[in-house]
Amino acid sequence: MPYRSGPRRGRLLPAVLAALLTAAGLAPASPAGAVAGGPALGVDFPDPDVVKVGDTYHAYATSGNGAHVQHATSRDLTHWTVVGKDALPVPGAWVAETPARVWAPEVFDNGAGFTLHYTAHHRASGRQCVGAALADSPDGPFRPVGDGPLVCPTAEGGAIDAASYTEDGRRYVLWKSDGNCCRLDTWLHLQPVSADGTRTTGPAVRLLRQDLPWEGQVVEAPTLVKRAGRYVLFYSAGHYGDNGYATGYAVADRLTGPYAKAAEPLMSTGSFAGAVRGPGGQDVVTGPDGRDRIVFHGWDADRARRFLYTADLGFADGRPVVRGSRVRHQAEDAVVHRAVVRDAAGALGGRAVGYVDHDDSHVEFRVFAASAGAHALAVRYGNGSLDASGAPASATHDLYVNGSDVGVVPYPYTGWDDWRTVERPVVLRAGWNTIRLAKGDRYAELDCVEVG
Repeated sequence: MPYRSGPRRGRLLPAVLAALLTAAGLAPASPAGAVAGGPALGVDFPDPDVVKVGDTYHAYATSGNGAHVQHATSRDLTHWTVVGKDALPVPGAWVAETPARVWAPEVFDNGAGFTLHYTAHHRASGRQCVGAALADSPDGPFRPVGDGPLVCPTAEGGAIDAASYTEDGRRYVLWKSDGNCCRLDTWLHLQPVSADGTRTTGPAVRLLRQDLPWEGQVVEAPTLVKRAGRYVLFYSAGHYGDNGYATGYAVADRLTGPYAKAAEPLMSTGSFAGAVRGPGGQDVVTGPDGRDRIVFHGWDADRARRFLYTADLGFADGRPVVRGSRVRHQAEDAVVHRAVVRDAAGALGGRAVGYVDHDDSHVEFRVFAASAGAHALAVRYGNGSLDASGAPASATHDLYVNGSDVGVVPYPYTGWDDWRTVERPVVLRAGWNTIRLAKGDRYAELDCVEVG
C-alpha cells in the first residue's frame, strides 16, 4: 500500500490529551460510579443486596466475618461502613447447621417493617432453600417467620438467591432452582408472594435456564427491573469460584416473558479488562443523583475474598450498559464512508474495514455511555504501512468525538491481518455519542472498537 510521510502538526497525542483532561477535572483517576478506583468495600462481602431507607443505603451480604448476614451502610454508594452486628442472629429452626451458612440475602421495605429473604440448608431434605424473616428496622435484628422455608422445591434441587420485585401493588419473589446440585437444569423463577413476602400466593413461573456457552451449567442471582416499558432480567452464570463467573441479562415485553437473552455477558473479567474478576451477584439501586447504579461483587487477586463494587448503569434502547464494562462495536457494522468492508483473516467476526485511504475516508461508531466523563476507548487495528525507505512505519487515524476533533489514535506497525489493540481516553456525554476514526498518517485497518 502507498505511504504517507510525517505526522500532522497541531494535533493532540493521547498522553497530552489525557494530561489536559485530568488537569481540567474531566478524567479523574477514580470517577464516581465507576470501577476504576477499585472496590467500594474492600472486605469479603459476596452477593450484595442494597436497599435505601431515607438517605442511607443498607447493603447485606452472604455469611462471613462472624455474621450469618453481613450488613454495611453508606450515604453515597461509594464510602461504606461495616456494621458489626449480625443482621440475622438466629436463622429459622429448619436450617441444618449451627452456626448456619447463609447465602444471598435480600431485604425490602414491606410497608410495615422490613423483610429478609435468605438461603440456607434445609435440615429435612438436605437441599438449599429460601426462608423469610422480619424486622422493624433495616438494622435488624431480623427474626425468622414460619416453621419451615418459604420456597423449597426439593424435586428441582432446592431454591436459592431470592430477589424481590413489585408491580401494580403486587409483590413477587424471583428465585433459582438449585438443579446443578444434582445434574438438573437451573431455572430462574417468578412467584407471587404476600405483601410482606412471608408466604407464597400462587405458583412459580419459569423465566429462563442455562443455554448459552458462556453460562456453563448455572444461571442464578436474578434481579428484575423495568425500564422504558421493558423488563430487564439480570442474572449471574458460570462457576462462582473463578474468573469465569459473569453477569448477563435478558429482556421481555411481558413480566412472565418470554425473555430474550443477550448473547454475551454484560459484565465479565474480560469486559472489565481484569479490573474486576468474576463480577456477579448483582443488584440494581437508584443513586443519590437519581440515576441507576449496579452493585456487585468481584474476587480479589488471590480469589480469597469477594469485594463490593458499584458502577453507573444506563439503558441504551432498553438494554443495559455498565460504565467500565466494555462494549464491542464491529467496524463493519459502523457507518463506513469511502472505505471498504472486506473479509479479514484473524479479525473478530471475520471482517474488517480497510482502504481508509482518502482525505474524507472515515468509520463512525454510535456508542452509549452510562454516565458522562472519561471513558476508555480500545481500538483493534492492523497496520502494514511502510515509510519511504520501505521500513515498517507507524500510522494514525484522526479521532472525532461528537463532531469535535480530539486528536489522533496512534498505531504501531503490526503487518496486515495482524490485529492488535491500542487504548486511549475519550470524554463522552451520558447517553448516545459518535466516535469517528478518519484518515490520518499512512494507512491502518479497523477490526472493532470497545468502549467502557
